[in-house]
Amino acid sequence: MANPGDSGPFVAARGPFPARSADLTPGDVRWLAWHEAKAHALIGREVRDLGDAILLHDPTDREPYWNRIVGIAWPTETAPFDRRLTEMLALFAGIDRIPHVWPMPPFDEPLDLVERLVANGFEDHGRGLLMLLEPERVELAVEAPGAAGDVTVERLHRLDGDAAAAAARAIADVLVASFSVEADRRVTIELEALQGLQLDAYHAILVRIGGEPAAVARRTTFAGASYLSSIGTLPTFRGRGLGRLVTALAAADGIAEGGGLTYLGVFEENTVARRMYERLGFTAIGGPGPDLLLRP
Repeated sequence: MANPGDSGPFVAARGPFPARSADLTPGDVRWLAWHEAKAHALIGREVRDLGDAILLHDPTDREPYWNRIVGIAWPTETAPFDRRLTEMLALFAGIDRIPHVWPMPPFDEPLDLVERLVANGFEDHGRGLLMLLEPERVELAVEAPGAAGDVTVERLHRLDGDAAAAAARAIADVLVASFSVEADRRVTIELEALQGLQLDAYHAILVRIGGEPAAVARRTTFAGASYLSSIGTLPTFRGRGLGRLVTALAAADGIAEGGGLTYLGVFEENTVARRMYERLGFTAIGGPGPDLLLRP
Protein backbone atom coordinates (compact mmCIF):
# COMPACT_ATOMS: atom_id res chain seq x y z
CA MET A 1 0.00 0.00 0.00
CA ALA A 2 1.03 3.64 -0.36
CA ASN A 3 2.65 5.45 2.52
CA PRO A 4 -0.25 6.77 4.65
CA GLY A 5 1.42 10.17 4.74
CA ASP A 6 1.10 10.64 0.96
CA SER A 7 -1.21 13.46 -0.13
CA GLY A 8 -2.38 15.27 -3.22
CA PRO A 9 -2.66 18.95 -4.08
CA PHE A 10 -5.84 19.56 -2.08
CA VAL A 11 -4.32 18.34 1.18
CA ALA A 12 -0.67 19.23 0.80
CA ALA A 13 1.34 18.76 3.99
CA ARG A 14 0.41 21.39 6.57
CA GLY A 15 1.94 22.66 9.74
CA PRO A 16 2.49 23.75 12.32
CA PHE A 17 -1.12 23.33 13.43
CA PRO A 18 -2.75 25.55 16.06
CA ALA A 19 -2.85 23.91 19.48
CA ARG A 20 -6.46 24.97 20.10
CA SER A 21 -9.47 23.73 18.16
CA ALA A 22 -10.89 27.27 18.07
CA ASP A 23 -7.88 28.39 16.01
CA LEU A 24 -8.11 25.74 13.29
CA THR A 25 -8.62 27.03 9.74
CA PRO A 26 -10.74 25.35 7.04
CA GLY A 27 -7.48 24.11 5.51
CA ASP A 28 -6.44 22.55 8.83
CA VAL A 29 -9.77 20.79 9.19
CA ARG A 30 -9.65 19.48 5.61
CA TRP A 31 -6.22 18.06 6.40
CA LEU A 32 -7.74 16.27 9.39
CA ALA A 33 -10.53 14.92 7.14
CA TRP A 34 -7.84 13.58 4.82
CA HIS A 35 -5.87 12.12 7.74
CA GLU A 36 -8.94 10.32 9.10
CA ALA A 37 -9.77 8.94 5.64
CA LYS A 38 -6.19 7.68 5.24
CA ALA A 39 -6.40 6.05 8.67
CA HIS A 40 -9.51 4.17 7.56
CA ALA A 41 -7.78 3.25 4.30
CA LEU A 42 -4.85 1.42 5.88
CA ILE A 43 -6.53 -1.88 5.06
CA GLY A 44 -7.60 -2.21 1.44
CA ARG A 45 -9.53 1.04 1.02
CA GLU A 46 -8.83 3.92 -1.33
CA VAL A 47 -8.53 7.66 -0.71
CA ARG A 48 -8.86 9.99 -3.69
CA ASP A 49 -7.90 13.65 -3.58
CA LEU A 50 -10.54 15.16 -5.88
CA GLY A 51 -9.01 18.63 -5.78
CA ASP A 52 -11.94 20.13 -3.85
CA ALA A 53 -12.92 17.16 -1.67
CA ILE A 54 -11.71 13.78 -0.43
CA LEU A 55 -13.28 10.45 -1.38
CA LEU A 56 -12.97 7.40 0.88
CA HIS A 57 -13.92 4.28 -1.07
CA ASP A 58 -14.01 0.59 -0.21
CA PRO A 59 -14.10 -1.50 -3.41
CA THR A 60 -15.36 -4.62 -1.58
CA ASP A 61 -17.73 -3.24 1.08
CA ARG A 62 -20.92 -1.33 0.24
CA GLU A 63 -21.31 0.01 3.79
CA PRO A 64 -21.82 3.80 3.40
CA TYR A 65 -19.46 4.58 6.29
CA TRP A 66 -16.55 3.39 4.15
CA ASN A 67 -17.75 5.21 1.02
CA ARG A 68 -18.09 8.95 1.52
CA ILE A 69 -17.04 12.44 0.50
CA VAL A 70 -15.43 14.72 3.13
CA GLY A 71 -13.37 17.91 3.30
CA ILE A 72 -15.48 19.79 0.77
CA ALA A 73 -14.59 23.14 -0.84
CA TRP A 74 -17.16 23.57 -3.61
CA PRO A 75 -18.19 26.77 -5.42
CA THR A 76 -20.68 29.14 -3.82
CA GLU A 77 -22.34 30.22 -7.07
CA THR A 78 -25.43 28.16 -7.89
CA ALA A 79 -24.55 26.93 -11.38
CA PRO A 80 -20.97 25.80 -10.60
CA PHE A 81 -22.17 24.20 -7.37
CA ASP A 82 -24.91 22.28 -9.18
CA ARG A 83 -22.39 21.06 -11.77
CA ARG A 84 -20.08 19.84 -9.02
CA LEU A 85 -22.93 18.06 -7.27
CA THR A 86 -23.93 16.37 -10.53
CA GLU A 87 -20.32 15.25 -11.05
CA MET A 88 -20.23 13.87 -7.50
CA LEU A 89 -23.41 11.89 -8.07
CA ALA A 90 -21.92 10.50 -11.26
CA LEU A 91 -18.81 9.52 -9.32
CA PHE A 92 -20.86 7.51 -6.83
CA ALA A 93 -22.80 5.92 -9.67
CA GLY A 94 -19.51 4.92 -11.28
CA ILE A 95 -18.31 3.13 -8.13
CA ASP A 96 -21.82 1.70 -7.51
CA ARG A 97 -22.25 3.24 -4.07
CA ILE A 98 -24.96 5.30 -2.34
CA PRO A 99 -24.07 9.02 -2.54
CA HIS A 100 -22.75 9.88 0.91
CA VAL A 101 -21.44 13.22 2.16
CA TRP A 102 -20.25 13.96 5.69
CA PRO A 103 -19.80 17.75 5.96
CA MET A 104 -18.08 19.54 8.81
CA PRO A 105 -19.73 22.88 9.61
CA PRO A 106 -18.59 25.63 9.56
CA PHE A 107 -15.38 24.66 7.74
CA ASP A 108 -16.66 23.08 4.53
CA GLU A 109 -17.73 25.28 1.63
CA PRO A 110 -20.10 26.77 0.75
CA LEU A 111 -21.24 27.65 4.27
CA ASP A 112 -24.80 26.53 3.44
CA LEU A 113 -23.57 23.20 2.04
CA VAL A 114 -25.81 21.12 4.32
CA GLU A 115 -28.94 23.07 3.39
CA ARG A 116 -28.16 22.71 -0.34
CA LEU A 117 -27.63 18.97 -0.07
CA VAL A 118 -30.83 18.48 1.94
CA ALA A 119 -32.68 20.51 -0.70
CA ASN A 120 -31.36 18.03 -3.27
CA GLY A 121 -32.77 15.00 -1.44
CA PHE A 122 -30.01 14.06 1.01
CA GLU A 123 -31.18 12.83 4.42
CA ASP A 124 -29.43 13.12 7.80
CA HIS A 125 -28.65 9.73 9.38
CA GLY A 126 -26.80 10.93 12.49
CA ARG A 127 -24.67 13.88 13.52
CA GLY A 128 -20.97 13.39 14.25
CA LEU A 129 -18.26 15.46 15.89
CA LEU A 130 -14.49 15.52 15.55
CA MET A 131 -12.80 16.30 18.88
CA LEU A 132 -9.23 17.57 19.30
CA LEU A 133 -7.09 16.98 22.39
CA GLU A 134 -6.10 20.44 23.62
CA PRO A 135 -2.71 20.54 25.39
CA GLU A 136 -3.72 23.02 28.11
CA ARG A 137 -6.77 20.93 29.06
CA VAL A 138 -5.30 17.46 28.84
CA GLU A 139 -6.05 15.15 31.80
CA LEU A 140 -4.44 11.85 30.91
CA ALA A 141 -3.51 10.60 34.38
CA VAL A 142 -3.91 6.85 34.08
CA GLU A 143 -5.04 4.66 36.95
CA ALA A 144 -6.25 1.13 36.31
CA PRO A 145 -9.68 0.56 37.92
CA GLY A 146 -10.42 -2.48 40.03
CA ALA A 147 -8.00 -4.72 41.86
CA ALA A 148 -4.47 -4.34 40.52
CA GLY A 149 -4.10 -8.04 39.78
CA ASP A 150 -7.46 -8.15 38.04
CA VAL A 151 -6.71 -5.59 35.31
CA THR A 152 -4.02 -6.07 32.66
CA VAL A 153 -3.10 -3.75 29.78
CA GLU A 154 -1.69 -4.97 26.47
CA ARG A 155 -0.14 -2.68 23.87
CA LEU A 156 -0.57 -4.41 20.52
CA HIS A 157 1.66 -3.40 17.61
CA ARG A 158 3.63 -5.09 14.81
CA LEU A 159 2.45 -8.63 15.58
CA ASP A 160 2.32 -11.61 13.25
CA GLY A 161 1.52 -15.32 13.30
CA ASP A 162 -0.41 -16.77 16.24
CA ALA A 163 0.12 -13.66 18.38
CA ALA A 164 -1.54 -11.43 15.78
CA ALA A 165 -4.42 -13.90 15.27
CA ALA A 166 -5.11 -14.12 19.00
CA ALA A 167 -4.98 -10.33 19.42
CA ALA A 168 -7.30 -9.80 16.44
CA ARG A 169 -9.83 -12.24 17.92
CA ALA A 170 -9.75 -10.43 21.26
CA ILE A 171 -10.21 -7.02 19.58
CA ALA A 172 -13.13 -8.35 17.54
CA ASP A 173 -14.72 -9.90 20.65
CA VAL A 174 -14.86 -6.49 22.31
CA LEU A 175 -15.91 -4.44 19.27
CA VAL A 176 -18.67 -6.79 18.11
CA ALA A 177 -20.27 -6.80 21.56
CA SER A 178 -19.62 -3.12 22.31
CA PHE A 179 -21.27 -1.80 19.16
CA SER A 180 -23.87 -4.56 18.63
CA VAL A 181 -22.32 -5.38 15.26
CA GLU A 182 -24.11 -7.87 13.02
CA ALA A 183 -22.57 -11.33 13.36
CA ASP A 184 -21.75 -11.54 9.65
CA ARG A 185 -19.43 -8.51 9.95
CA ARG A 186 -17.25 -10.07 12.63
CA VAL A 187 -14.97 -11.67 10.03
CA THR A 188 -14.31 -8.26 8.46
CA ILE A 189 -13.52 -6.64 11.84
CA GLU A 190 -11.18 -9.46 12.83
CA LEU A 191 -9.42 -9.46 9.45
CA GLU A 192 -8.91 -5.69 9.57
CA ALA A 193 -7.37 -5.95 13.05
CA LEU A 194 -5.17 -8.84 11.92
CA GLN A 195 -3.85 -6.88 8.94
CA GLY A 196 -3.53 -3.64 10.90
CA LEU A 197 -1.42 -5.24 13.62
CA GLN A 198 1.28 -5.83 11.04
CA LEU A 199 1.56 -2.12 10.08
CA ASP A 200 3.67 0.62 11.64
CA ALA A 201 0.83 3.14 11.87
CA TYR A 202 -1.63 0.81 13.65
CA HIS A 203 -1.62 0.46 17.45
CA ALA A 204 -4.21 -1.00 19.81
CA ILE A 205 -4.71 -0.90 23.58
CA LEU A 206 -6.44 -4.00 24.95
CA VAL A 207 -7.53 -4.21 28.59
CA ARG A 208 -8.40 -7.57 30.13
CA ILE A 209 -10.29 -8.24 33.33
CA GLY A 210 -9.32 -11.57 34.84
CA GLY A 211 -7.83 -12.52 31.48
CA GLU A 212 -11.03 -11.78 29.53
CA PRO A 213 -10.96 -9.07 26.81
CA ALA A 214 -12.86 -6.13 28.27
CA ALA A 215 -12.01 -2.86 26.48
CA VAL A 216 -10.10 -1.67 23.44
CA ALA A 217 -8.96 1.50 21.66
CA ARG A 218 -7.21 1.84 18.33
CA ARG A 219 -4.60 4.51 17.53
CA THR A 220 -3.44 5.30 14.01
CA THR A 221 -0.37 7.56 14.03
CA PHE A 222 1.33 9.00 10.95
CA ALA A 223 2.15 12.38 9.37
CA GLY A 224 2.40 14.03 12.79
CA ALA A 225 -1.12 13.20 14.01
CA SER A 226 -2.90 10.42 15.91
CA TYR A 227 -6.46 9.35 15.18
CA LEU A 228 -8.19 7.40 17.97
CA SER A 229 -11.02 5.06 17.00
CA SER A 230 -12.74 1.74 17.78
CA ILE A 231 -13.03 2.69 21.45
CA GLY A 232 -15.32 0.18 23.12
CA THR A 233 -16.02 -1.69 26.35
CA LEU A 234 -17.70 -5.07 26.70
CA PRO A 235 -21.20 -4.44 28.15
CA THR A 236 -20.53 -6.67 31.19
CA PHE A 237 -17.58 -4.45 32.20
CA ARG A 238 -19.11 -1.02 31.70
CA GLY A 239 -19.14 1.44 34.58
CA ARG A 240 -15.58 0.61 35.67
CA GLY A 241 -13.79 3.43 33.85
CA LEU A 242 -12.29 1.20 31.17
CA GLY A 243 -13.29 3.48 28.30
CA ARG A 244 -11.44 6.35 29.94
CA LEU A 245 -8.47 4.08 30.62
CA VAL A 246 -7.97 2.87 27.04
CA THR A 247 -8.58 6.35 25.59
CA ALA A 248 -6.11 7.99 27.96
CA LEU A 249 -3.48 5.33 27.32
CA ALA A 250 -3.86 5.57 23.54
CA ALA A 251 -3.67 9.38 23.62
CA ALA A 252 -0.68 9.42 25.97
CA ASP A 253 1.18 6.87 23.83
CA GLY A 254 0.54 8.93 20.71
CA ILE A 255 1.89 12.06 22.37
CA ALA A 256 4.95 10.18 23.62
CA GLU A 257 5.54 8.90 20.09
CA GLY A 258 5.50 12.44 18.75
CA GLY A 259 2.04 12.19 17.21
CA GLY A 260 1.39 15.92 17.68
CA LEU A 261 -2.33 16.38 17.03
CA THR A 262 -4.58 13.81 18.71
CA TYR A 263 -8.22 13.63 17.68
CA LEU A 264 -11.22 11.29 17.53
CA GLY A 265 -14.80 11.14 16.27
CA VAL A 266 -18.01 10.63 18.24
CA PHE A 267 -21.71 10.79 17.43
CA GLU A 268 -23.46 13.79 18.98
CA GLU A 269 -26.08 11.56 20.61
CA ASN A 270 -23.43 9.57 22.52
CA THR A 271 -23.41 11.94 25.47
CA VAL A 272 -21.66 9.49 27.83
CA ALA A 273 -18.65 9.16 25.52
CA ARG A 274 -18.58 12.87 24.72
CA ARG A 275 -18.46 13.83 28.39
CA MET A 276 -15.70 11.31 29.05
CA TYR A 277 -13.64 12.69 26.15
CA GLU A 278 -14.22 16.24 27.38
CA ARG A 279 -12.95 15.30 30.84
CA LEU A 280 -9.79 13.96 29.21
CA GLY A 281 -9.23 17.30 27.44
CA PHE A 282 -10.88 16.82 24.04
CA THR A 283 -12.84 19.73 22.55
CA ALA A 284 -15.28 19.62 19.64
CA ILE A 285 -14.01 21.04 16.35
CA GLY A 286 -16.80 23.23 14.99
CA GLY A 287 -20.37 21.97 15.08
CA PRO A 288 -21.83 18.51 14.56
CA GLY A 289 -21.70 17.31 10.96
CA PRO A 290 -24.78 15.53 9.58
CA ASP A 291 -24.23 12.14 7.97
CA LEU A 292 -26.00 12.76 4.65
CA LEU A 293 -27.15 9.93 2.38
CA LEU A 294 -29.07 10.11 -0.89
CA ARG A 295 -31.18 6.97 -0.84
CA PRO A 296 -32.59 5.61 -4.12
